[in-house]
Amino acid sequence: MSAVLHALSLTGSMAWEITWALVLGFGLSAVVQAVVRRSTVVAALGDDRPRTLALAAGLGAASSSCSYAAVALARSLFRKGADFTAAMAFEIASTNLVVELGIVLALLMGWQFTAAEFVGGPVMIVVLAVLLRAFLTPALLRAARAQADRGLAGSMEGHAAMDMSVRRGGSFLRRLCSPEGVTATAHVFVMEWAAILRDLVAGLLVAGAIAAWVPDAFWRSFFVAGHPLAAKLWGPLIGPLVAMASFVCSLGNVPLAVVLWKGGISFGGVVAFVFADLLILPILGIYRKYYGTRMALFLLGAFYVASAVAGYVVEFVFGGLGLVPDQARARIPQEGVTLNYTTWLNVAFLALAAALLVRFFRTGGREMLRTMGGAPAGGHHEGHGGPGGRRGR
Repeated sequence: MSAVLHALSLTGSMAWEITWALVLGFGLSAVVQAVVRRSTVVAALGDDRPRTLALAAGLGAASSSCSYAAVALARSLFRKGADFTAAMAFEIASTNLVVELGIVLALLMGWQFTAAEFVGGPVMIVVLAVLLRAFLTPALLRAARAQADRGLAGSMEGHAAMDMSVRRGGSFLRRLCSPEGVTATAHVFVMEWAAILRDLVAGLLVAGAIAAWVPDAFWRSFFVAGHPLAAKLWGPLIGPLVAMASFVCSLGNVPLAVVLWKGGISFGGVVAFVFADLLILPILGIYRKYYGTRMALFLLGAFYVASAVAGYVVEFVFGGLGLVPDQARARIPQEGVTLNYTTWLNVAFLALAAALLVRFFRTGGREMLRTMGGAPAGGHHEGHGGPGGRRGR
């Protein structure tokens, strides 16, 4: 019982440390999604030129999602006419280049990991684009499109099909501050939390259990931490495999990344682990439903190579610049609730979250929650303030 309580204590401490950052990140994302229409995103992703991929990365970073919703949204964009490579770039960015991930990495691991996220993420997208251009055959792409058009349900289909943006015209600020804009922001905010909560809780519980029960000596041996060069070469290769086996994706894998870093995995190995959130086994099964077995295997290989290369680039660039933090100073938050800046920030941002939650339920949110995991046709939700939309009150 004491071991269980210790694991739960570590879980609670990590959760308390990052709560305000999650509310801030999802709040910023909700603001953007409330005023950027889904049709605008599709129209911008019609090819795989570098400029288009950069735009896809920017739009994805502004449209943060849980990994399941990101994968479902990428297929939706592909079916509506977006280029496949651009849709994959959007998918990567919407889970690995988002503000909340950067803030959580900084809080739990250090600013260097946040910098590595924003350096390694574009590297991963570039590597993936090169692999798709070099090895993705027209026949395989046609087969994937035919399978995608069948519309088989994976996970979070209803959530991915919802376009909750404001339909009214005007400037960004005018639309955002309108009653419809406030409602749309509340809807996006709560729906993103509903989508991520399962993985976040699972990740915190897994990380707490591993931190409490698995000795560091095991991880140091597994990651060959006693041999610096071997560890740097081994980390980006094994990191994605650990992520695949963990079944935890999106922000939920950051607490486990803290445990692995403290246990001895290399700097690049941590980055490759975090970037492999789109390769966990349940998502590979969804790829198979969406695009067929051959494309699922192709994506497995392409995403694995891209995340490993990003890990190597970050490892040696940051190492060469002397920016890799001292691993001996790695820590797992254990303070819990104390009277410090974290507590005051949590109180303030939880109050904001409560206000958005109230707005959500007063403007039809309960119905949206019931449809978020349904099939694409059943999960569609028109934008706010337009034809068929739900006006804020």
